[in-house]
Amino acid sequence: MKPVETIIQIENLSAGYNNIRIIENINFEVFKGEVFVIIGGSGCGKSTLLKNMIGLLPPISGNVMILGESLSKAFGKEKNRILRNIGVAFQSGALFGSMTVMENIKLPLKEFTSLPESVINDIVWLKLNLVGLTKAAFLMPGELSGGMKKRAALARAMALDPSIIFLDEPSAGLDPVTSAGLDHLVMELAASHGITFVIVTHELSSINLISDRIIMLEKDAKTIIAMGTPEQLKNDLTNPHVFNFFNRTIHKGEK
Repeated sequence: MKPVETIIQIENLSAGYNNIRIIENINFEVFKGEVFVIIGGSGCGKSTLLKNMIGLLPPISGNVMILGESLSKAFGKEKNRILRNIGVAFQSGALFGSMTVMENIKLPLKEFTSLPESVINDIVWLKLNLVGLTKAAFLMPGELSGGMKKRAALARAMALDPSIIFLDEPSAGLDPVTSAGLDHLVMELAASHGITFVIVTHELSSINLISDRIIMLEKDAKTIIAMGTPEQLKNDLTNPHVFNFFNRTIHKGEK
């Protein structure tokens, strides 16, 4: 059995906006090569936590460690160096509408490397092949289906070969078949390339299929109320929020 290697460590993290705390005293680890899923109801702090983990929002207190280095305490070139270890695909895809799919994926390679154009092109074709989009290379984002946009965003997130990829609501707006295809792609990339995925989602079918471990946030508690495998959380009878989420039930007093 391979030793477990911590790739992300969240230490006593409290975060929010204008000193209003949305989440408090968050602690967890993400291990190399796993698919780690963050869930919870609206307003529970999933997006706030994600923004802290990718360096878009500074914590009120606490620390985000990426590969043993503090992202929260880094600035300038040091912060950019740490961020090279991560890729992000946002819910909307965030593709540049005036660029082809190929040009979108080239962008981080042109911005952050000095590789020759021929090498960049080879890398882009490799990433397109990994996500099944070689035939869409010269299409504009407006010509893509929702699922194709998600795959293109994933290819761009992988452009610099990061150790960690963050996905924000990857299944949002997709039909069940397209969503399942994206789920299987994530599982394949994690297994074959050793990529660590951190995924924010509320799609129960995806959660049960792809996640190795899960944390659940809760708005009133402002912290993690459950952590474990899908099976462990589904059978958790100690917290009604957790049980209701995984079994899609409503307990007495809820509407």
